[in-house]
Amino acid sequence: MDLLKKLDELAARFGEVGEAIQNPDLVKDQKKYKDIMREHGYLSEVNALGDEYRKMLQGIEDAKLMITAEDDAEMKEMAREELKTLEEQLPQMEERLKLKLIPPDPLDEKNIILEIRSAAGGDEASLFVRDLWEMYCHLADRKGWKTETMEAQETEVGGFNKIVTAIAGKFVYGTLRWESGVHRVQRVPATESQGRLQTSTATVAVLPEAEEADIHINPNDVRVDVMRAGGPGGQCVNTTDSAVRLTHIPTGIVVIQQDQKSQIKNKEKAWQVLRARLFDFEQSKLDAERSSARRSMVGNGDRSEKIRTYNFPQDRITDHRINLSVHNLPGFMMGNMDDMLDALNVYAKEEQFKEAAGA
Repeated sequence: MDLLKKLDELAARFGEVGEAIQNPDLVKDQKKYKDIMREHGYLSEVNALGDEYRKMLQGIEDAKLMITAEDDAEMKEMAREELKTLEEQLPQMEERLKLKLIPPDPLDEKNIILEIRSAAGGDEASLFVRDLWEMYCHLADRKGWKTETMEAQETEVGGFNKIVTAIAGKFVYGTLRWESGVHRVQRVPATESQGRLQTSTATVAVLPEAEEADIHINPNDVRVDVMRAGGPGGQCVNTTDSAVRLTHIPTGIVVIQQDQKSQIKNKEKAWQVLRARLFDFEQSKLDAERSSARRSMVGNGDRSEKIRTYNFPQDRITDHRINLSVHNLPGFMMGNMDDMLDALNVYAKEEQFKEAAGA
């Protein structure tokens, strides 16, 4: 990819977007207005970095010219030092620029529905689900995100067979989008008297939250059933038909919501989760159509794909997609996972840039 040519194209687009913003009719279409303002912000950052890049290239040319044309030995030496510094900085600047040239995905700004389910490992797997859920809640607290539990299926040992949480805040999906998949834990369970190591797994699904404008659901395609809530929950749990089950007939997706005593609130939450699942379903189909390379970046988020291992005896967390291991597992489980999340996002952008360059 010719970086200067691409920068010229984006500079021209920046001018077009700047003119579009001046149109007073733009605010009448809120979706278009948000899209234009998001693009304007992105292009503003690209152009600022592009200006730095051009100044660096010009500085290199000026230094080379001075070395050739200057008679003063001291000035020549200063030019050589300047040239050496700029040439050392150039590769890093080009890498920053390449990553910045990948446009942000509009989905990155969305809130999410986080679903964590126990898989292999029985009680230990359910405890691992709780650990993962608490890890993401700690991360949310650190970043100032809001969390709301949508559904929780607690086990007798204090874990969860399944827990669904809505997380809202700045750049939530963009931060956590690569967390979907199978997470594996290797540790000695508290109930293991012989001290034997056990391997258990849990699945994580990160679904971008969808507004009604994002996806159209034909009400005739959804069967709504109400029933009495089951499981632990107190004296009132089975006295009213407050639980709601939504079945999307074309896809077979089923959502059951029973955490609230109010049927109306359960129905609202069930529709919120159903929209997110259907939106994710449609986005997955689009990604599959767009590019096979896109699906192989850091995995396709399939729940059957093992993405990460949490090894407690070795105090190690390994992400198998990017072959990155970090230590301080207790800190990681307290939500201090930025290094891993940043590495995944950088890797994904690098793969996108390679794909774009080869297109």
